[in-house]
Amino acid sequence: MREAVDDFATHLAAVRNRSAHTVRAYVGDVVSMLDHATRMSRTDLADLDLGVLRSWLARQRTTGAARSSLARRAASARTFSAWAHRTGLLPHDVAATLASPRARRELPTVLRTEQAAALVEAPGPIADHPDAGPPEPAEPGAAAVLLRDRVLLELLYGTGVRISEACGLDVADVDHSRRVVRVFGKGGRERTVPYGVPAQRALDGWLRHGRPHLAGPTTGDALLVGVRGGRLNPTTARRIVGGYAEAAGLPRTSPHGLRHSAATHLLEGGADLRAVQELLGHSSLASTQIYTHVSVERLRAAYRQAHPRA
Repeated sequence: MREAVDDFATHLAAVRNRSAHTVRAYVGDVVSMLDHATRMSRTDLADLDLGVLRSWLARQRTTGAARSSLARRAASARTFSAWAHRTGLLPHDVAATLASPRARRELPTVLRTEQAAALVEAPGPIADHPDAGPPEPAEPGAAAVLLRDRVLLELLYGTGVRISEACGLDVADVDHSRRVVRVFGKGGRERTVPYGVPAQRALDGWLRHGRPHLAGPTTGDALLVGVRGGRLNPTTARRIVGGYAEAAGLPRTSPHGLRHSAATHLLEGGADLRAVQELLGHSSLASTQIYTHVSVERLRAAYRQAHPRA
């Protein structure tokens, strides 16, 4: 079974072009499923059947797994079963009819426009002139970090990109003349996302006065750089966003919260749903439609507050 799991991981990464995070999650689910089968005395891969899979999910549910986790684990089982059947490891696609609980879709928490502006501007002002020097403090390293943090926040809110996409940007991915960035999203899908004048000024300041102070031998082509000179990683970027939100007295906010906020503000400003889908890199319009629900909830709240017969 171990060899089958290794081959499945290779298939996900090399053929399906799934991210390292997705591969780890799916492989972990499959290992859990096969361990459960072994405890049921199904020691050969060909012994898998629908009953084993249902028993595995039932056990996950009784141990407190969330509906979203159960839905993903069922998807992992279906993906593995279909692959194993195609490669001849399973005589039948035993998970083809495996049902999974529908994950509850929580309405995302979004910042108000003034709150989003306060968060983005928290690291300090942007110099109006492109040749202006770095902001205070005068110590180059600390000033460079402030410039880096400002451009990170401007890009996250100004483009709505995922945190992994922002950290994966290279310098060459920024087209300054057209004010767009080239983003590689889930499954390696490429898209072009515009950004505004504030983000452009933040980029100019960072590339002129910030990045040269933090760049080192391991920087390579990375646009956003950590204090040790390597590419800024998503974990550090999440801490940066959360820290500035807390310091500004805002609700607890993550990079994904800024993405939610950007999408909601675009729709509330009149943007077309299809355009927002393209900007966010959603493969399905259903993923984008959740933001219309947010806007409707805000409309209802305003109605309840303002209408005399609400």
